[in-house]
Amino acid sequence: MDITAGTIVLTLIWGVAIGCIYMLLATGLNIIFGVMKLVNFAHGQFLMIGAYLTWAISVAAGLNAYIAILVSMALVAGLGVVIERFTFRRVLGTEKLNEIFVSLGLIYIFENAALLIWGDQSQQIVSPFSGLSLNLQSFSITYDRIVAVFVVVAVLVGFGLLIGKTKIGLAMRATSQSNGTAKLMGINIEKIYMITFALGSALAAAAGGLYGIIFSFNAQTGAMPTIIAFAIIILGGLGSIRGAIVGGLLYGIAEQMATLFLGGIWSTAVAFALLIAVLIIRPNGIFGEKGE
Repeated sequence: MDITAGTIVLTLIWGVAIGCIYMLLATGLNIIFGVMKLVNFAHGQFLMIGAYLTWAISVAAGLNAYIAILVSMALVAGLGVVIERFTFRRVLGTEKLNEIFVSLGLIYIFENAALLIWGDQSQQIVSPFSGLSLNLQSFSITYDRIVAVFVVVAVLVGFGLLIGKTKIGLAMRATSQSNGTAKLMGINIEKIYMITFALGSALAAAAGGLYGIIFSFNAQTGAMPTIIAFAIIILGGLGSIRGAIVGGLLYGIAEQMATLFLGGIWSTAVAFALLIAVLIIRPNGIFGEKGE
């Protein structure tokens, strides 16, 4: 294969676009862990549901796919409220094994529900930019990958403003530092947990909508993105939003560069090798805090 400078630049752009989607998913997972200290292995299934809802809404209502993503975010946030209220709230604060088994159970429930509702045929979301590419001198890139980067940036900016500039964001930050102290300050911990889980679910739905525009998906799509999201937050540092952003970009670029130089079968292996190498040097992740 003749690898040119243009091919390398194109691969880097692909890596950034895909990394942004992973970043969005990992940020949602990280905020849930940071505030609730909850390990949710079903987080990728919210991505899958977000993709299906975006597809169904855009087809049934004829909405622009990117507007449909906003609707799916709201719907999945509502689903997140229900899931947090009736499942995780019952086991939060008990043994971690209980949380793990609840999330594993949710994986099978979500996947089988998706199969029942939408069937086992793979789908892909059609956007207004489908089939269109930006042609430059030495390479071309689809508009959807470019738009995905801008959508992720917009969502993360909005998320940052919510966390940094609102009372809810202040309460979330206080709860993440010490839920006991937050209670003494008059913060309704259960309400903050519910909002946090809904917000994390909405970010996963946004990632799912973008994923479904770029890739085909089915009911089993959520499995690998969940593993990747956990790898990213470990790479960046548990509880660190900045770490999730940097980790997502590094993972996406490493995955695509490995595909270019070694072939697709090496993409995941090389990306996880990067994770292992970083953890050997910094066991707490790039932006993780050192233990006592």
